[in-house]
Amino acid sequence: MSDKLSPNEGIKTRSQFLRGTIAEGLERSITGALADDDTQLTKFHGTYQQDDRDLRPERRKKKMEQAYSFMIRVRVPGGVCTPEQWLAMDQIATDYANGTLRLTTRQAFQFHGVIKSNLKRSMQAINASLLDTIAACGDVNRNVMCNPNPHQSRAHAKALDLAKSVSDHLTPRTAAYHEIWLNGEKVDDSKVEEEPIYGATYLPRKFKMAIAIPPENDVDVYAQDLSFVAITDGGDEVIGYNVMVGGGMGMTHGEPETYPRTADLLGFCAPEQAVDVAEKVVTVQRDFGDRGNRKHARLKYTIEDMGVRAFRTEVERRLGYALAAPRDVLFEHTGDRYGWVKGHTGKWHFTLFIQNGRVADLGDQRLLSGLRAIAEVHKGDFRLTANQNLVIANVGARQKKVIQGLIDDYGLEQAASGLRRNAMACVALPTCGLALAESERYLPDLVTALDRVLTSVGLAEDEIVIRMTGCPNGCARPYLAEIGLVGRSPGVYNLYLGAAFDGSRMNKLYRQDVDHDAIVDALTPLLEAYARERHEGERFGDFVIRRGIVAASGNGAAFHEQVVLTGAAT
Repeated sequence: MSDKLSPNEGIKTRSQFLRGTIAEGLERSITGALADDDTQLTKFHGTYQQDDRDLRPERRKKKMEQAYSFMIRVRVPGGVCTPEQWLAMDQIATDYANGTLRLTTRQAFQFHGVIKSNLKRSMQAINASLLDTIAACGDVNRNVMCNPNPHQSRAHAKALDLAKSVSDHLTPRTAAYHEIWLNGEKVDDSKVEEEPIYGATYLPRKFKMAIAIPPENDVDVYAQDLSFVAITDGGDEVIGYNVMVGGGMGMTHGEPETYPRTADLLGFCAPEQAVDVAEKVVTVQRDFGDRGNRKHARLKYTIEDMGVRAFRTEVERRLGYALAAPRDVLFEHTGDRYGWVKGHTGKWHFTLFIQNGRVADLGDQRLLSGLRAIAEVHKGDFRLTANQNLVIANVGARQKKVIQGLIDDYGLEQAASGLRRNAMACVALPTCGLALAESERYLPDLVTALDRVLTSVGLAEDEIVIRMTGCPNGCARPYLAEIGLVGRSPGVYNLYLGAAFDGSRMNKLYRQDVDHDAIVDALTPLLEAYARERHEGERFGDFVIRRGIVAASGNGAAFHEQVVLTGAAT
């Protein structure tokens, strides 16, 4: 751990609790950008400054400023929103953004293409819908994820309540958000402003949290800084939660000291202790996380450095009580279950596949218009899933026919293979400044090519998890995919294989620097062998390990260890 603080720590220290000069920068019409320091602070407010990288060469040639715009991320704790809120998001996308909505891998909404002059208007419209963007990004606890499926049991309501409670408890208290975006009164300079949990410099890096209800691992608990796994009495009553810490998906190419990591079990807590446990885990990371090297600042590195036992001891010291031993749980998969399902209350729930979370009108599938029409008549709610899909939830028996009619009229439910239904991609190019390669715009084409192979061997409906990111930061959690692709440069990716279908084991590097043809050529014989030789019920990720194609991945720093295997089937 470095004794020298990273530049971001200085920005936070000087920011006056996240104010910086954001308000002044919004008034500068001479540029579509904000000051460099302010672009770090606006992340805490839920927005990233970006530019259209497709337009960079032409604008550079004409000596024009980059085509700046902003991505806005809306927090939706547990992924649940009302039809009225959906309509408000639709209106903002139409009036101020690029005419599309994006459902993220963290159960949030994203708007893309918001220019600076519309930024404040967008924030105010979001607030008017009773949602917000504060802490959707930045060095704080971000949107708290939760199993979105209300049909599963009454336990879902309790888990959702916990997601909302933790989110409220860990939301920054600074008045800067209301001052800058909502024209709130400025804090009296004579009063001392405080952040009771975070302090003036917040956390060393971002912090991600999720709540799961076994056997569903649809929120990928192993990928989170902190997770609560509900333990029930065998029915609908939650008797407590397993606490998991230290997951995280990001790394940097060529720097083996950075790595993705799956979470460790820390212990078990009672339902009434969970918010307290969340706070204390956050404060240990606040005080022990690396503030000198941001690439070493996530909780996963804090735990690697301290060790799980020492970390637990410090958490328990702050709690004033010991955590109990974790309970046994069984996860089955990480995906969503599509179509209509009837819940315990008699209400119906429809899970709609949305490719890469992009809600837009494209051809005969008019997702934006169709979901707008549904929201105008729907009496229940919407649930954003961690797999970028949508649950039209709590539909009454009489209204079910109406909703299905709209689904049909707008072409919302379209056939998708097992591979496509289990595919995820980050946005990547053209707007993400970190992207090295395509992701959202390319993965559908790759899936089409691989579907031809799977169809030819009779596996068109076989569920195989495939995920892609345009860089190694891992926003679509590619290291937990049975087939993972991570961008290296335009059109070039690293190919990973062998993650567990239930999300509990990461994959392993199989091929480096491969383009489209090389990816298809590498996977074709493996998928053909899988069709011929798999055991009953065996998943693709387990098959490639059993057949010696890749070794089972180690955790943490061991993720990069390469094992030479012989006799691999190809």
